Amino acid sequence: MKEIDRAYIAGFLDGDGCIMLQLIKRDDYLLGYQIRASIVFYQKTEYKNFLFWLKKQFGFGYVRDRNDGITEYTVVGFEAVRKALILLLPFVRLKKEQAILALEVINEAPGSGRKYQPKLFLKLAEKVDKFGQLNYSKKRKRTSKQVLNYFKKHNLLSP
Repeated sequence: MKEIDRAYIAGFLDGDGCIMLQLIKRDDYLLGYQIRASIVFYQKTEYKNFLFWLKKQFGFGYVRDRNDGITEYTVVGFEAVRKALILLLPFVRLKKEQAILALEVINEAPGSGRKYQPKLFLKLAEKVDKFGQLNYSKKRKRTSKQVLNYFKKHNLLSP
């Protein structure tokens, strides 16, 4: 991707995008939770062709129309988010702290096929809490405290 396009996309992310780390409750996961990383770009549906251009630049993610006249281009998953953030990081301004923290969490997480140890997951969940504060999240439901309580209840922490 051209440097000028990376700079333009980073500016668009700063203005009409969001970097997110979320704790997702998952009954089918050994530790009961998942950390989800995503980047979302928003645009009025009438201008959604721009989001398809973004998708073409990155080569991954998906575009979807919402019912409120907004279209989203979403990149989800550690590897895809890592690739996107590495491309944009030198140019991001307003969301630089979120981008750095997201990369930190992604890089500290176990690689593909490796399992989380509860203590590491809790450490990363605490960083996800910090991420929520950076994004001024008001709707956040799941926190590291809930993860800790779940781990205690299910005897997942060793003494």
